[in-house]
Amino acid sequence: MISGVAVLLMLGVCGLSSYFIVVDERNGRAAAGAPAAPTVVPRDVSSREADPQPLTVEEVFPTGDIVIDPAEPPYRLLKTQIEERCRAAVAGDIGTLLDELGCNQVVRGTLRSPTGEYLITTGVFNLADASGAEWAHTRIKPMVDEEKGRFQGMIADEGTEAIALSSAQVGWHSLGHFLMYCVIARADSEPVPADDPYARQILFDMLQLHLQANVLEKRAVQPAAPDEPAESDGDPAAADGDAAPDEADAGADAAAAR
Repeated sequence: MISGVAVLLMLGVCGLSSYFIVVDERNGRAAAGAPAAPTVVPRDVSSREADPQPLTVEEVFPTGDIVIDPAEPPYRLLKTQIEERCRAAVAGDIGTLLDELGCNQVVRGTLRSPTGEYLITTGVFNLADASGAEWAHTRIKPMVDEEKGRFQGMIADEGTEAIALSSAQVGWHSLGHFLMYCVIARADSEPVPADDPYARQILFDMLQLHLQANVLEKRAVQPAAPDEPAESDGDPAAADGDAAPDEADAGADAAAAR
């Protein structure tokens, strides 16, 4: 049975900043050099009702092999799967929990690490809403710790059996109505130590750099609508209006595997 070491990543929300254009009427000066309008704006991914488009293999693994650092070899993608039965990717109480939270698909892939020493299965569950995804994020840890449920590794071909049969490290976190996860096993079937720094790096690469930043954060934005040209009534001052901004600060915290 695969035992797990949980990684719980608290995600920050990337914000967009806008700026005041200040018009100094007293001195008759208008501010110059206003920043360009944003090219993307936030998109609601808080629920499947607001974000009904299903996940695809092409979205979750858009380039096949996953490149984290162009100066290093990539993670080699060995196999992908899209499945409407979320239980296909988990075992025990986690399957029951995902069913209760309206999970209707999982997209996953199995990869080999750049060094060839580790096998990885990683993917995304599509839940009904963000509150359910956050609840799953919280509830799964005691299930894994007490060996009442686990994420399943997916065998790709001959020589990858260790991902399904060996001791593994696992990590997961949520963004919007999605739950991301990662399972790591040594290709030689030896146990993965809890303090293995390379396994921790793989969890960070898969969960935060790939699934969060390269997949779901891209889904959580959309192209900004082009600015409407201002209507002029012949008054030159009509083109020098004040812009009221919306300002958001971004922050991120991460906890390493224990």
